[in-house]
Amino acid sequence: MLASACAGSTDTTSSTDPQAEALSRCHAVAPIGAGQRVSIATTVAPITSIVANIAGDLADVVGIVPEGTNSHTFEPSPSVAEVLSKADVVFANGLVLEEPTKDLATANLRTGAVLCELGTAVLPEAEYIYDFSFPKDGGKPNPHLWTDPKLAAKYVMLVRDVLVTADPANADHYRANATAYLAKIDLLDAAVRTASATVPSRTLLTYHDAYAYFARDYGWTVLGAIQPSNFDEPTPGEVARLIEQVRTSGVPAIFGSEVFPSPVLEQIGNETGATYVDVLRDDDLPGEPGDPEHSFLGLMQFDYVTLVTALGGDAGAIAQLDVTDVTPDTAEYPQ
Repeated sequence: MLASACAGSTDTTSSTDPQAEALSRCHAVAPIGAGQRVSIATTVAPITSIVANIAGDLADVVGIVPEGTNSHTFEPSPSVAEVLSKADVVFANGLVLEEPTKDLATANLRTGAVLCELGTAVLPEAEYIYDFSFPKDGGKPNPHLWTDPKLAAKYVMLVRDVLVTADPANADHYRANATAYLAKIDLLDAAVRTASATVPSRTLLTYHDAYAYFARDYGWTVLGAIQPSNFDEPTPGEVARLIEQVRTSGVPAIFGSEVFPSPVLEQIGNETGATYVDVLRDDDLPGEPGDPEHSFLGLMQFDYVTLVTALGGDAGAIAQLDVTDVTPDTAEYPQ
């Protein structure tokens, strides 16, 4: 059950290059007319926050996926079609995360508008990670690239380039915002590496595996993920094996999610003595829209302070970061 989430697959069976195709679609956006504003739709809240920081006050950014919902199973309402039909760019994560929204966008995008799947466009297929929650035979790689600061920086650069193409009159504005934002992500990267070095055993057991790419880049080990690919609870036999594995590994803490509450993890914690921490956020930003911590950087700070502290490390380097936005966040976050 607990197949490691840290090993990527180099077996590619497709005759096409999904990364090249996705990049081509992103860059096919048509420039807006003189005096117009770029209209942007986004999916999950971390992407909405990233895009809003690059766009600043020169574009209209509307999120689609409400925070605190399961983005893997989210079905957009018919009213979302109108938002998508007005967009010049739809920024999604891709990697088979938001297929119902992707289908609705494809059916409603106007001429010259594009659906830009950031994760698919920045990650080579050879670097896809498959694991228990995202098995290769299911055709869905782990899509959680944004929890890895190094990959999030690639999202920023692609968003910048797409907005420069869509609105060349304000290219300097988008480039300046991206430069400032990338500097903050660089500081986050350095702080996470510093804090990680203080963790006695960088071993993760989570309910929903949102940290596989982070683990690969930052020298952590994902012991496993509890949630099966069909989003059901694990069987009693699987739970028994989990309990034995936690006892054998000696991990001091196991991690749940606000979006995916799990009585199974609490049971495992009770029977093994591991602390059950149930506050991790995969794509649910801390605070409320308008709060300083309600940002992608605030999300990363919260999660990695939580992980490092619960596993006995010193999270001071992460906790002291300035996670405020580089531009006022005027995006619309759905409730």
